Amino acid sequence: MRLRSDIWVSAYLRRCAAEGVTAVLRRRGAAEAGAIFVKVDRLDDTATLYGPSPPTEELPQGVDRLFTRFHELAAVPPAEIEARLAKERRFDPDIWIVEVEDRQGRSFLELA
Repeated sequence: MRLRSDIWVSAYLRRCAAEGVTAVLRRRGAAEAGAIFVKVDRLDDTATLYGPSPPTEELPQGVDRLFTRFHELAAVPPAEIEARLAKERRFDPDIWIVEVEDRQGRSFLELA
């Protein structure tokens, strides 16, 4: 059984805080099953966007959600990410958006 989105986001915010990284909830989505997007701002005018990985038959043991980077380069201008997030909000108004600030670009996500 998959964790509710609100519980997963709450745990993710605590994980970032435990690592000494600032993370804030920018947009609250559907509590039960809203898609979660994570923007990692590197504080150097570049950022990375992670979102839900395409569904797979089986998740690795102990992993509740897999994420994928939404662009080919390791980091892109924040305006590009904001445009993508606006597009995602128009498609699905129930998305969650979490923003992380970390100069090292750490996301603390399970990546596909």
